[in-house]
Amino acid sequence: MANGEVPVTSTRKNRAGKVLFTSVCRPLGERYGDGPSVGYELLYGQVTRTQGLFSPRANHIHFSLEYIAENLDAPATVLQYPNRRELIRELKKGYDIVGISFVLATFHRMKEVVAIIREHSPSSKIVLGGYGTVLSDDVLTPYGDYICREEGVAFMRRLLEEPEIPMPYRHPALVSRLRVFGMEVSRTGMVFGGLGCPNGCDFCCTSYFFKRKHIRLLPTGRDIYRVIEQYQNIEPGMSIVVLDEDFLLNKKRALELRDCVQEGGLPLSIFVFASVRAISQYTVTEILEMGIDGFWIGYEGTRSGFAKQSGRPVEELFQELREHGISLLTSMIVGFPYQTPEIIEEELSGLMALQPDFAQFLIYGPTPGTPFYDRVMKEQLMHREFTEDREQYYRKCTGFTAMVKHPVMSPAEIQAAQTRCFEEDFRRLGPSIYRTLATSLRGYLKLKDSPNPWLHRKAESLGGELRRAYPIFLVGKALGPTPAARRRIADLEQQIHQIFGPPTWKEHLLSAAALGMAAWTGLTLRLGLFQHPRLLRHTFRMAEESLPARVWRRLRNQGLDGHQVEVELRPESTVWVSVEGRLAVGSAEKLVAGLRDALRRTEDRLVLDLARMGQAEREAAERMAEGLRVYRDRIRVVMPRAGEVAALAALFTLYR
Repeated sequence: MANGEVPVTSTRKNRAGKVLFTSVCRPLGERYGDGPSVGYELLYGQVTRTQGLFSPRANHIHFSLEYIAENLDAPATVLQYPNRRELIRELKKGYDIVGISFVLATFHRMKEVVAIIREHSPSSKIVLGGYGTVLSDDVLTPYGDYICREEGVAFMRRLLEEPEIPMPYRHPALVSRLRVFGMEVSRTGMVFGGLGCPNGCDFCCTSYFFKRKHIRLLPTGRDIYRVIEQYQNIEPGMSIVVLDEDFLLNKKRALELRDCVQEGGLPLSIFVFASVRAISQYTVTEILEMGIDGFWIGYEGTRSGFAKQSGRPVEELFQELREHGISLLTSMIVGFPYQTPEIIEEELSGLMALQPDFAQFLIYGPTPGTPFYDRVMKEQLMHREFTEDREQYYRKCTGFTAMVKHPVMSPAEIQAAQTRCFEEDFRRLGPSIYRTLATSLRGYLKLKDSPNPWLHRKAESLGGELRRAYPIFLVGKALGPTPAARRRIADLEQQIHQIFGPPTWKEHLLSAAALGMAAWTGLTLRLGLFQHPRLLRHTFRMAEESLPARVWRRLRNQGLDGHQVEVELRPESTVWVSVEGRLAVGSAEKLVAGLRDALRRTEDRLVLDLARMGQAEREAAERMAEGLRVYRDRIRVVMPRAGEVAALAALFTLYR
């Protein structure tokens, strides 16, 4: 099982069957025995944890489970955060294989799930996956029949004896909802660009898990853009996050994405992870023309000496990015050997002077498989309580516990310094939701008169975001953390009103409603109410699929006369039907009949993708356009940009 190999001791020859993928079970959190920051949210758990009711909220699922399930041939079900009862109910439906995703800090939770599986589905084989598998075989073998320590699609297809498939794989459409004061303010499409990182920072689990290699799930810039287009067809203007450890490091891929974005002509809002070294390869115009308006950047420490920190001076870089409306989430590390309380304060003040929109502060900690962990163990630097109780060590691997002996600081001092960093970030700079608006305003003012038409459209987009934010200012002026923060919020509101006009009566009402929602949010936080997500259950190729899903899937592969039909069920009650090849009259009539039946029997929206249709008889296109006319308000048609079929675009002008 080492290195993700299927163990030779397995007696299973025919592995075809049903697969269940699951996260660990809820409830999660410190009050339930978990380590600090363990939960369902990244921002609230690790970034805006001291900002209380002002924190943006978004649940994060185990994306890898959805991604793998999408790319298998076997029937599969995915459970995100089931409780014990929900997991047992699902197991009783009978699964040949159950995969569990976990991290070090949820090792104890993984053990609970394994116990449930062995009690209620003893014949199921168990696959362990996720970054928790950095632990040794000796530790993990008692809990799993197979261990995945590689890219998961290839591993599972090999385990199931399914043929190898090339990248890019099929990309699931996964949408994250961001809430402020309990109200949904945006939806974000998740794009899985790659795994691993070549930078090799000595503490980084993701870098060494993949042996400092970068696995490009989406090999080219055009591959990335195609996925972004899919989200834009679900909801035009949807924000995008590209999950890739140092996205801009591959300049060829990034500039190809820029070319695609420019060809598309619409301003995008893309958030990516990138290092100072990678960003320094580009001009700010090139970055904006890629659609990027947000970065997560490792500030780490001014004397940490990681290669990724080389490049332009960070003060110069951050100022230029913020002036152009690019928001910054920075991460700083506390507990480096060179740090003293005075140096931490110096580095914190330096970071605060850069005015990041968000800031994360984590303690320098050892993860198995990294050079830092190897050094800590070799030099016996880990505190005895963690060497003697390994499960306590796993549980506390969250970045919020000082585990390593420090030259001058005690664990309590390091943890207190971390807490102070979070508190000072909030006290000095105020709530992040207003800091991002200040950055957007700077970008609007910088770009609104740009001679570059694309950047001018970006300014218009930023202006629209600022206008939609009117209702949240009253909360900041009333409940901001300090008098200085409340004054800054009031001044920002005044600037925005001077540019975009005073609020309407409707916006005044929404402001009052936001104040009430903020008060309710604060109350639920204090009492711990409504802090857990409901179960998310998704099925893939299961016979038990809902009627709407079965209706749509009947269209798949019903091609005649050289055309092929693919169907993807996507979020927001959207179905993507792609037609590829040559479309003749007879096959067009059959396709229209199937589409009409599905639209009649469901309330879904349809994206009819004809971009890869190489040929079409004009009469076939006419019959398709006319046959679907009655449902045109629920249909969006994607046409090729050039070629024979593009010339028929006028037939679909009535469609959105």
